[in-house]
Amino acid sequence: MAKAAKIQEAGAEDAIRAYKTILSQVIDQRPSGMRQRLADALGKHRSFVTQISSPAYSIPIPSKHLPSIFTVCHFSPAERDQFLAAYHQAHPGKLPAASGPRKTRHVSLIVPDFGDDRQNAALDRAINEFIQKITSIAGKSSS
Repeated sequence: MAKAAKIQEAGAEDAIRAYKTILSQVIDQRPSGMRQRLADALGKHRSFVTQISSPAYSIPIPSKHLPSIFTVCHFSPAERDQFLAAYHQAHPGKLPAASGPRKTRHVSLIVPDFGDDRQNAALDRAINEFIQKITSIAGKSSS
């Protein structure tokens, strides 16, 4: 039984690699700075985007991020269909609601450099959490 579980796990990793390969190719075909724009839209660090877009990492992409990924990376309908088919194979039943991609926009801020990586990261997290809370509230009031 342990052997069957390992085979199933290997199959899941191959399926994850398949959709990550599609995402990686889409990002590589876009203008430079795409990974940073995607990180900003997701409220994450660029290293998170590297992990979710690199087939070398088996970390799955959370389904809640798919609409933002499709919008920010400007997936064509064919690219989106190909990605979703691979995603569904890797994660049956985990597709986001069919509400369609959410429109986003890029905002830049100039903030102080505290001269300390931990303090700078804490500020970045606080700003991202604030933005997520505000957009969550706005989303609930427009429903």
